[in-house]
Amino acid sequence: MTSIAVSALPRAEELDLLIRAKYPLLYVIAWEERRVEQLLRQVAAQRRKVLYGWTITDGLHPLDGSLRPESDDLTRDPLHALEEIAASREAAIFVLKDFHPYLDAYHPHPQRAIIVRKLRDILNHLKESRKTLVMLSPLLHAPPELEKDITVLDYALPTAEELAASLERVVRSAQELGGIRLRLTPEEREKILNAARGLTCTEAENAFAKSLVLRRALDAEVIVAEKKQIIRRSQVLEYFDAQEDLSLVGGMALLKEWLAKRALAFSERARQFGLPEPKGLLLLGVQGAGKSLVAKAIARQWQLPLLRLDLGRVFSQMVGSSEQNIRNALRLAESVAPCILWLDELDKGLSGLASSHISDAGTSARVFGSFLTWMQEKTAPVFVVATANDIATLPPEALRKGRFDEIFFLDLPNRAERSEIFAIHLAKRGRPPRRFDVETLARRSEGYSGAEIEQAVISGLYDAFEAGHDLSTEDILHALGETVPLSQTMEAHITALRRWARTHARPAS
Repeated sequence: MTSIAVSALPRAEELDLLIRAKYPLLYVIAWEERRVEQLLRQVAAQRRKVLYGWTITDGLHPLDGSLRPESDDLTRDPLHALEEIAASREAAIFVLKDFHPYLDAYHPHPQRAIIVRKLRDILNHLKESRKTLVMLSPLLHAPPELEKDITVLDYALPTAEELAASLERVVRSAQELGGIRLRLTPEEREKILNAARGLTCTEAENAFAKSLVLRRALDAEVIVAEKKQIIRRSQVLEYFDAQEDLSLVGGMALLKEWLAKRALAFSERARQFGLPEPKGLLLLGVQGAGKSLVAKAIARQWQLPLLRLDLGRVFSQMVGSSEQNIRNALRLAESVAPCILWLDELDKGLSGLASSHISDAGTSARVFGSFLTWMQEKTAPVFVVATANDIATLPPEALRKGRFDEIFFLDLPNRAERSEIFAIHLAKRGRPPRRFDVETLARRSEGYSGAEIEQAVISGLYDAFEAGHDLSTEDILHALGETVPLSQTMEAHITALRRWARTHARPAS
């Protein structure tokens, strides 16, 4: 199967080139039929071809607005439609909309075998004629039988130029119909278009219109809020409003220094200097060491959107959907780049990888393979932050250089770091740290993780609230005394993890 996902050519020119080269079967992945139809109308007019469309509801009909012949009602049947296309002597482009259910190999339609066979029959005829067959669908279900003949073009999201054209349409409409006078500076226009990245043209126009109704102006915050809802509807990606920054992360001086050096790595000045965009970071460590907190803090510190990829939702019950889910999620992440893509507890998401060929027909292995390939080859500025607790379940290919820029090990905090963590959590809850014996608390919490220290402060607050007095050092010490830290209950596991990290990862502290 030939796949053309990115092209230096404008999309109309790309389609024109393939049609002139007599590519017989094009598969266009796009959510917006109107946008692709406009491109095809341009190409059809340039090549002096007739443009026909097909849907299960209307059958074959011209897409230039002319009336359909009555006999075309018969072509609602997909097989009959293909026979009409084969019999046609016109120079034409035929657009089959939502034809993918008839090609799905995993959930075959009753007519699938004969439809695929008919497509194979007419392909050679199409190559020798002035006809081109275009399948238009938001989903890719390319049959294996046609993989040598089909060309896939991914037009799922609009280019910057197409978004700019949508913005101009909305601005013109607002001025003509709503009487709203808009004068955007180049900087304001760029900010609005950047906020709309990742939206389809229809979604972007809706967001622009919503901003005009709410504010009588184009506000990037309104557009970003609309984009958050759309990302959440994807069900695989989750948009996080990161409130934490690195000042709320205790210790980890070496990791903070590494991140500070790359804070401006996504800027244009960095590109001109010759710096590549950083690829990502793998954070390994004991439970409760602050890995997830660091992922959120990076997004806040670098002022980038934070998207969380839920691997559990990627693995859909429908066979074949998991691969489509990961492709859609990665494409959506690229569309809002620069951004942070957060994979929490990667080891749990890949726990069944070793037995994938037995338990799930290789789905986990294929999904993970797609993700690794994307990480290696991606050009969009998407910084991946993956966290993991157990390196034993991670495959070696995930740990090799090139996938991530660096692997950091987050160990249990030392005494100085524990003092800092206590101070952070006391201040976070409105208690000045100077009123507490933080040094004693740090000394008595040997082997406690950051999460366990936070819970000790919270438990102390509950005890103090019940006793009717303000929080004291004794309340927190009492809570520490009642806690058995994970470093004791999982001592062998943590020792093995530390031993591995000495030679395979950089210390965060």
